Amino acid sequence: MTLKYKTIGFVFKKSEGAESDQVFSIFTKDFGKLELKAKAIRKITSKLRADIDIFYLSEVEFIQGKNNKTLTDAVKIKKLGIFEKDLENFLIAGKIANVLDIFIRGEEKDEDIFNLLNDILFKLEDDRLKIKNRQLIFQYFFWNFLSLQGYGLEVDNCAACHSKLDPHSVYFSEKEGGIICEKCYAADKKAKKINSDIVKVLRIILKKDWDTLSKLKMESFSRQLLSKVSESAMSAFCPS
Repeated sequence: MTLKYKTIGFVFKKSEGAESDQVFSIFTKDFGKLELKAKAIRKITSKLRADIDIFYLSEVEFIQGKNNKTLTDAVKIKKLGIFEKDLENFLIAGKIANVLDIFIRGEEKDEDIFNLLNDILFKLEDDRLKIKNRQLIFQYFFWNFLSLQGYGLEVDNCAACHSKLDPHSVYFSEKEGGIICEKCYAADKKAKKINSDIVKVLRIILKKDWDTLSKLKMESFSRQLLSKVSESAMSAFCPS
């Protein structure tokens, strides 16, 4: 007897398979990351195509074959429809999907990541959020995701010498995997100079204080700098 498994998850990637097949990458509540093959889903007659697609939250049913898992049924719970009319949100969701794809390699249940993802993707649908603060949704996800992956960022003390940080003389070090002081910068000239705004934002993010973060006013320069710091962290922590 073939066993069927059922769970709910967010579809964060899809790719074309042989003939009319597609393969969906889904982060699920019960199994973590799954790769499910949907046979003949691109055919107009497919019963699956209406209930699963990129950035859908769906209940999925699948069977485990010898070499892969095959999707047998899907029920759409929510289609994050704002992505269709908001390119900025679509791009942010794409960045989140890229992080999941890069960092999560195997199948392993992690409800904390699922809950974080659930929280973040629904925040993207909050049209009360100021446009300028939309990118902070990704930052909130990224740094808390890293923390859940075991890459806790030290934001109060120097990651190298552990002394108290002076927020006006701080640097982000890929080598140390965090913020370092001016003294330790002498040993890591590749570290990037940051400012007190970045330190402040990272502290708020890691406290998971979304209410404060969503109302925060940041200069354009600080926003760009925070994005560069995130890119550096991605490079530093990315699994080889």
